[in-house]
Amino acid sequence: MLLLLAVGFTAFMLFGSVIVGRWANRRLRRLAAKDMPYECGMVPVAGESTRLAVKFHLVAMLFILFDIELVFLYPWAVVFRSMLEDAATRNLILAAMLSFLGILLAGYWYAVKKRAFDWQK
Repeated sequence: MLLLLAVGFTAFMLFGSVIVGRWANRRLRRLAAKDMPYECGMVPVAGESTRLAVKFHLVAMLFILFDIELVFLYPWAVVFRSMLEDAATRNLILAAMLSFLGILLAGYWYAVKKRAFDWQK
């Protein structure tokens, strides 16, 4: 009985929201100004099909990659002194972090070699 009541209430709410949404949408008038994209308070001059250069996407992806790697470095830096007190795991943890930094530097070196940071390209 409760299951039937729950299903009925859910169906009533779904269909009711569809009906109210259609009724409310009819009352609103669509204005051309509401459909235009907001661009710093100015009328947009370019069409919708303008594309950004690939270099913007490349810089954004490199920023995200290096930013995520720094997120992984922060907790290690916070507990660095307490890790040095434990002699059993000190060398293992240090080797793991040095390999992580090596991968980070290898990625940075690769980006520099491919001239990813050269804006004039």
